[in-house]
Amino acid sequence: MYDYNSLLDKAMAQVPEKLKKDTRFEVPELKSRIEGNKTIILNFTEAINKIERDTKQVLKYLAKELGTQGMIEGNTAIFTGKFGFKLINQKFDKYIKEYVYCPQCGKPDTKLIKEGRILFIKCEACGARSTIK
Repeated sequence: MYDYNSLLDKAMAQVPEKLKKDTRFEVPELKSRIEGNKTIILNFTEAINKIERDTKQVLKYLAKELGTQGMIEGNTAIFTGKFGFKLINQKFDKYIKEYVYCPQCGKPDTKLIKEGRILFIKCEACGARSTIK
């Protein structure tokens, strides 16, 4: 027969190290500037690395939301058109709510999994798996 402490130790050993940390997830803020008819996001790849997502997928999402074309050049993203700092960050926050936070528990410890043509968000914290549109 197991006692409570040994069962607790066994359960805690199975929890990923990433989830044991008591750090708070902070949504990175995109820094942008307008040059001519282009909007340049200066810290694009750095921000995408913090949310642990594919840069091409986020670029495609933002370009679609802004209704323009976008491309990655080094650590920056360049969009055709003039877009304000506030609008870009609103669209980025929308992406994070849809593709980063778990719809069940609300934690950001998720991964995107594609099976066939269906995209799932899998939470490492609660184990939930949900489809994404």
